[in-house]
Amino acid sequence: MKSALNGGLNLSIRDGWWDELYDGRNGWAIPTADGVENPERRDTLEANALYELITTQLAPEFYDRGADGVPTSWVAMVRHTLATLRPQVQACRMVQEYVECLYAPAARSAAVVRADSFAGACELSRYRLRVGAAWSAVRVAQVDISGLPATPELGSEMTIRAAVVLAGLQPCDVDVQVVVGRVDDGDELQDPLVVAMQPVGDASEGEGQRFEATLRLPHAGLVGYTVRVLPQHPLMAVPAEFGLLHLAT
Repeated sequence: MKSALNGGLNLSIRDGWWDELYDGRNGWAIPTADGVENPERRDTLEANALYELITTQLAPEFYDRGADGVPTSWVAMVRHTLATLRPQVQACRMVQEYVECLYAPAARSAAVVRADSFAGACELSRYRLRVGAAWSAVRVAQVDISGLPATPELGSEMTIRAAVVLAGLQPCDVDVQVVVGRVDDGDELQDPLVVAMQPVGDASEGEGQRFEATLRLPHAGLVGYTVRVLPQHPLMAVPAEFGLLHLAT
């Protein structure tokens, strides 16, 4: 990656950053023999592919020179790499993303939990203990939908209602979400849309708290959905921080 900053042409299998940024003009991708179980056979196939790349593409590009001794095609690839790849791999973007997405939020969070003799940290600790003690009894008791047509269309509106047993927790202690997506051949949700559900009172049969959300489908076709419950607190860094989750069954 660092050589690209100086116009270096890359010759590698398509993995990591090279898989994302290879465009056919900034270097060469070594074909892989994924799926070949015999390691010796795989080594042979990939070695032959590498040698063919060197002899039929890389070497001719480098040694085909004009009257001035300059490998015109090679230099064109270098210029293309400097123009298109260099901006993508320079450290400025990486450091900026680290600062904006990680370091600055971490610093702000640290300042909040340290304030007033670590009052925030104590509050979050008490919340974590309270949620942890109740979590095994938290569950999605019931889910129903309305408004969804027999043949879902793009933009179709549907309302999802869920009864959630909170086991002594308050509605503000949890984030109840509906997840809607396409259904693939393995009954997995693809391209999921996540929408927060709002508390709307006690469940009609007295079992838990009722949550509701109305949304428009982002796509047409077969639709799948589920409801999930996660802890929620202003001082949590991410919803998955405690490793707690309940899905509707």
